[in-house]
Amino acid sequence: MRLLIVILAAMLASTLAGSAQEPLGLPLAGSQGAAFPTLAPLVKKVTPSVVNIAVKGRMAQEQNPLLNDPFFQKFFNVPDTPAAREISAAGSGVVVDARQGLIVTNNHVVEHADEISVTLTDGRRFQAKRIGTDPDTDVAIIKVPAEDLVAIALGDSDKLEVGDYVVAIGNPFGIGQTVTQGIVSALRRTGLGIKGYEDFIQTDAPINPGNSGGALVSLRGELVGINTAIVGPAGGNVGIGFAIPANMVRDVMDQLVKYGSVRRGRLGVVVQDLTHDLAGAMGLATNQSGAVIANVEAGSAAERAGLKVGDVITAIDKAPVRSASDLRNKIGLLRIGDVADLVLLRGGKSMVVRASVAAPVQKLIEGGQINPLLEGASFGPVTADKSTNGVQVISVQTGSKAARAGLRKGDIITSVNQEEITGPDEFAASAKASAKRLLLTLLRDGHALFLVVQ
Repeated sequence: MRLLIVILAAMLASTLAGSAQEPLGLPLAGSQGAAFPTLAPLVKKVTPSVVNIAVKGRMAQEQNPLLNDPFFQKFFNVPDTPAAREISAAGSGVVVDARQGLIVTNNHVVEHADEISVTLTDGRRFQAKRIGTDPDTDVAIIKVPAEDLVAIALGDSDKLEVGDYVVAIGNPFGIGQTVTQGIVSALRRTGLGIKGYEDFIQTDAPINPGNSGGALVSLRGELVGINTAIVGPAGGNVGIGFAIPANMVRDVMDQLVKYGSVRRGRLGVVVQDLTHDLAGAMGLATNQSGAVIANVEAGSAAERAGLKVGDVITAIDKAPVRSASDLRNKIGLLRIGDVADLVLLRGGKSMVVRASVAAPVQKLIEGGQINPLLEGASFGPVTADKSTNGVQVISVQTGSKAARAGLRKGDIITSVNQEEITGPDEFAASAKASAKRLLLTLLRDGHALFLVVQ
């Protein structure tokens, strides 16, 4: 039996050591002649870079939609503005620049924070300053005035493969720094509806509440992802966790440090996946990957570059485009004014088109200017990735008429008084024509609903 254990341990050590190029090392350790693989040297190296984050803040309470009814408010003396509640939460972060004291974490960890406290592994505690946040990728950068920090090196997440061993480090349930181990279960997970730009690493390394913003580390001791979400019916780990790839984090972080926000450009195309059937119908190899242009917006950067409906974009700046969401991610990480070389197939022939990424053109409509019932809300065009007509709610002021009516940021209005609308101009005209009451059809979180505004 003892011989069998030694053989199995040796086999595991060999497997782990061969799973990554030049890993930090999995030396054999044990006693009484028995040797076992260990991750201790790796853990000792990287854990000083992972910090615990505690936040305090205030946010508006969710309330029953019935409380938005003006008659109900008046009859039961309900205040116009919902009371704010105090919040406190725990999360994690990773030191990425020791000299400047920069720490990367999730936006959802700090977005409602009035006070951010960072505790290092040596017990030191500092108040952190928010440098920049990007809700669309769920990345945030904070800064602490600390010396002798230990930063972790950022790895190349594009080199990850399914089956690679990884280690997750964070502060689950606020109990303190914890290390878990697993493998990369899948790559380039999209369409989960977690965030606007999705290219997740999926892992079975246990991730739990409080791990958000923590590190996903390769056996090289490099940061390959920032843990951000889990799939769990009871809110706990069931072996499916998601991390933002380090390459995406790096691109977002550069802009957050420089500008405090991400200055996204846009190409101005509507695209769809190049499926096997579609590729066959277009006379292309059925294993060809890419994104097919279904529409080119008038006056857009795409139109100026000469892109056409039916073009298949296969690469951007030599980086392969695997799908429509992959294209959107790559364009979304480019800065306004960046020039990109697009490799595309047109009529079965390959060509390169150079496009300058433009600033988003957003025509905002102030609700109070078109109808007093919509005071406090602003509206704009629906982003191209939503694939629907109508207008999008860009912002809603807390306590405003629009907020009390139940409108939320991100709602997509598809009809007014049961008349479909195609865009901002038609919405404005329809809203102006109805002074006493508006019956709106909304899309919210993928669900349709009616909302009466009066």
